[in-house]
Amino acid sequence: MNTIATLYNETPDIFKDKSLPQILSFAGDGKLKDGNTTSSEFRNLLDIVQPNILFEFANYCLSNPFENSGLALQDIVNQIGKRLNFNVEYGLYKGKKNSIGFDGIWTTKDGYNIIIEVKTTDYIRINLSESVAKYRSALIDAGKIDKENSSILIVVGREDTGDLESQVRGSRYAWNIRIISTDALIQLLKLKETFNDAKTILQITELLKPREYTRVDKLIDLIFETSKDLQLDDIDTVETPSLSPTKKEKAIPVNFYLDCIHKIQNHLKQQLIKQTKITYTTKDNSLCVMCTISRNHNTTDKQGRFWFAFHPHQQKMLEEYPTAYVAFGCGDSQKTLLIPYALFGPLVKNMWTTEKENRMYWHVIINYKNDKFPLSQPKTTDHNPVDITEYLI
Repeated sequence: MNTIATLYNETPDIFKDKSLPQILSFAGDGKLKDGNTTSSEFRNLLDIVQPNILFEFANYCLSNPFENSGLALQDIVNQIGKRLNFNVEYGLYKGKKNSIGFDGIWTTKDGYNIIIEVKTTDYIRINLSESVAKYRSALIDAGKIDKENSSILIVVGREDTGDLESQVRGSRYAWNIRIISTDALIQLLKLKETFNDAKTILQITELLKPREYTRVDKLIDLIFETSKDLQLDDIDTVETPSLSPTKKEKAIPVNFYLDCIHKIQNHLKQQLIKQTKITYTTKDNSLCVMCTISRNHNTTDKQGRFWFAFHPHQQKMLEEYPTAYVAFGCGDSQKTLLIPYALFGPLVKNMWTTEKENRMYWHVIINYKNDKFPLSQPKTTDHNPVDITEYLI
């Protein structure tokens, strides 16, 4: 029997006009319960939907409350945690005797734990000592988390959290608790998907930890890293020393990026989920694709010269995955090259580089002539390019 994740993969349009309760009705008995088929299928679906669908689901839960809306929102919030690069452990929908009733635990790569509490309404008061603080203490006593390396994040429906903020500030738990609205959490994920560098993403997620900001160094670091990351998009000149050492061409925007991604998905027969501005991974993070595009810097379609920047942080990221590819869209999606990183990686040392202040990148120059795609290697002894035509998909 098809699951809702399978239906989404094979016929995504089937969900286009369906509400979240209608989608849930396709899974199991349609009711979210701890450990049941509906819960499992729904979480598997959340693992693979594109970000805009995830955001629509969250907004539906808040704007159109239904029987399972609070439980669905709990799963959606935990999915956002996954996409913010936390390792996520799902909690219980409803508390059970002899069980610790947290909604989720988000763990960073360095082992910091954030205990999640999801509330669908802003107008709430929480008995902190009997709920989230109690859960954290129980997790510490059970040896599941470390007292000095953990905190609590309360995720609420919207932005009006003044009463809850006052309650937290006036409690002894003030230094262990952060509050964020679901809208702000969504904005954080949207921001993450505009970035290029994993280092910036790590800085952004630091905002979810309780911090004392009398000294603002950490905030300044965050602003600096964010600004530096966004400047990567400002590389709008073509500087190819082997072709034109003094000429700088103003880049003309091209917009066939998503067509390339769809083509890559069909070729790999894999559902790809957006992680950053130009990187996509599979659900299990076993495969990563970095895709960039370029206009044709020649004036004829019969010949082509395409330029791409490749950065050290992209190199480092691709090396972390068991299977990784670099993809280059050359002029249009019909000329999409998908190269295994294991083959591409050793070639970058033979490319021209640019170094500016704290930034360095390699010039990936791909030519097109007589239906062939030679990749420039100007730093080799013979300067001969490498033919990458076989990677055209």
